[in-house]
Amino acid sequence: MARLNVNPTRMEMTRLKGQLKTATRGHKLLKDKLDELMKQFMEIVRENKRLREEAEAALENAYKNFIIARAVLSEASLGEALMIPQQSVSVKVTNKNIMSVNVPVFDFQKEGGSEGNIYPYGMAFTSGELDSAMLSFSDAMEPLLRLAESEKTAQLLAQEIERTRRRVNALENVMIPNYQETIKYITMKLEENERANTTRLMKVKDMVAKKAIEAKKQQEAEVVVCKRCVQSEA
Repeated sequence: MARLNVNPTRMEMTRLKGQLKTATRGHKLLKDKLDELMKQFMEIVRENKRLREEAEAALENAYKNFIIARAVLSEASLGEALMIPQQSVSVKVTNKNIMSVNVPVFDFQKEGGSEGNIYPYGMAFTSGELDSAMLSFSDAMEPLLRLAESEKTAQLLAQEIERTRRRVNALENVMIPNYQETIKYITMKLEENERANTTRLMKVKDMVAKKAIEAKKQQEAEVVVCKRCVQSEA
């Protein structure tokens, strides 16, 4: 803990107490935000794991069928069959807010062809394995896009969690202890000054009382002298 370099005055202590109150409240709010961010992050991580497993399974099946299709068909026939795609995918990216973090939302649509006709070739000169591969690649498109959305969301939340954790640690381990230490120091200085003022007042009071006693004694001595003078004249 390091004490702040301030003047030990009551006005400064009042100001620091206000800042300490604000920092304490901010620490609580940031801690609550960090807890909620961690909760959201863990949910997204679990969803991300599910989507990754789903996408990997779909891609594995598609690549297996595609490898078999490449073994059955010639390179030229395969290239000719896949030369002109039947469908394309358009992606519209919007944002949503999760605990003051803007994360992407992917809205994708398939364009061209019909829902059941995804094959850009005729059936006469191709194999069933190529059909299976095309269908598997088509099925893997949605989990792949959802996986990309989930991973970007997790990345943005992880960055926000790190920033929030640094702020919480700074408040908890630096700012709040510094304010507390400085307020304690000012309180001690003010109490010390109060004791010094009390001591000075007591000394002044003793000096005034001592002078009053001496003045009274001197007055009594003058009265005695005057009485003696009167008696001697008589």
